[in-house]
Amino acid sequence: MTNHLFDGLFYEADPTAPFAVLPQGRTISYQEVFDSSAQLAQVLIELNVKPGDRVAAQVPKTIEAVFLYLACLRCGATFLPLNTAYTAAELAYFVEDSGAKLLICNPENEQAYQEISTATGCRLETLGASNDLGFADGSMTERAAGRATQIVNVDRDAGDLAAILYTSGTTGRSKGAMLSHDNLLSNAQALVELWQFTRSDVLLHALPIFHTHGLFVAVNTSLLAGSSMIFLPSFNLDAVIEKLPDSSTMMGVPTFYTRLLGDDRFNRDLVAHMRLFVSGSAPLLADTHVEFEQRTGHRVLERYGMTETNMNTSNPFDGERRAGTVGFPLPGVRVRVCEAESGSEVLQGEVGVLEVSGPNVFAGYWNMPEKTAAEFRSDGFFITGDLSRIDEDGYVHIVGRSKDLIISGGLNIYPKEIELALDEQDGVLESAVVGVPHPDFGEAVVAVVVPSSASMDPDAVLAGIGDQLARFKQPKRIHVVEELPRNTMGKVQKNVLRDELNDLFSTN
Repeated sequence: MTNHLFDGLFYEADPTAPFAVLPQGRTISYQEVFDSSAQLAQVLIELNVKPGDRVAAQVPKTIEAVFLYLACLRCGATFLPLNTAYTAAELAYFVEDSGAKLLICNPENEQAYQEISTATGCRLETLGASNDLGFADGSMTERAAGRATQIVNVDRDAGDLAAILYTSGTTGRSKGAMLSHDNLLSNAQALVELWQFTRSDVLLHALPIFHTHGLFVAVNTSLLAGSSMIFLPSFNLDAVIEKLPDSSTMMGVPTFYTRLLGDDRFNRDLVAHMRLFVSGSAPLLADTHVEFEQRTGHRVLERYGMTETNMNTSNPFDGERRAGTVGFPLPGVRVRVCEAESGSEVLQGEVGVLEVSGPNVFAGYWNMPEKTAAEFRSDGFFITGDLSRIDEDGYVHIVGRSKDLIISGGLNIYPKEIELALDEQDGVLESAVVGVPHPDFGEAVVAVVVPSSASMDPDAVLAGIGDQLARFKQPKRIHVVEELPRNTMGKVQKNVLRDELNDLFSTN
């Protein structure tokens, strides 16, 4: 037996090859990745982290955060990356629900998070990032320095948990998707094959790494291929344009591409050497596809995935990349479109709920056996909740979401959590939250509010939820109405609201 995912990702790694180029110009070799992750793994073991223990991390995007992820794999822990925008209240829920043994945060947040540690019994540690001043005093990174660079990795089976990623729930309660070593390794293997990644590739990495896209798609794929990355802390337009000439591939969300297209420096000459642009996490508008190809000569490759499944489908590398579709199932993945209630397959071309089966599909929701059972068919297919159809050529089309999920800037947002926060505010009688088209974010969160008094102040309402919800969840606009539209059963008709607000952010 081996450490399934770690050993699989490093199977053909060249220790002397570059793995990442950091913003300050420092190059990290594969040998340094191997050594630094071993040193951090020893610190985790000294902190009494055992195989299967959950290690939660809310840390900035640094190369040390990647080392931490790999260190968790090496000591057999289950990695729990958390969005850096989450508030302390949100963080406390994830720590308590997961039963995390260790919470790792940015040194700047250590004092603020002591209360979480005390309330949950979870040990609190910090992760420093290398800079001109060295490491943050007392951080795990500082303590790892100087330790031996060789350890014996803890044995892990293909079905053992490698990570838990939290995804929002329609009731406002987030669910922890349990991802096994084989879920992650099989998906990386499929993507390397399909997208033809090799050691000569240089991936421009501007995505966050608390999300499946930036961590399990981008980083795992690069590791498995033995390729390198230009590792940017975030998407910065000037930095991306500067580094594109040194890259061969780029993965992004639609926001990245709309912002690039808004800059005259982004032209055919700048990307003439590039071989692949990938987009995901939210739908890419057909107009963006067309404009991108006209500007650059490249056709963006769009794919489709979920927190629970990693990647499911992709447009082809060789062949027609069809705008408005997410392509075909990945190698080893099966998809079907079914009627929601009965589970029977619909006729080709008809709309139904997409269901997925394959080695990429998660093991279930952490501590939610009933929810897990409700989301799987008896034959093992996972019910995605996404409305879709498959055309006569086999391309999968995602046409809607059956659970009102909003995807803004590539991040999943469920309205119920926001509505609960809004309804607690002074002057709010009731609310409904919807996603409407936005030229930059794909979708924007809009709150439709019925006031309980004429004195309700929308700005005060937004300020009131500021400490409860991460910034990306907060409404970009509050729309005040006398009453919410309802059907004869009293259910709010969010489709009516979306139609009414469809052009709210239109640039026309």
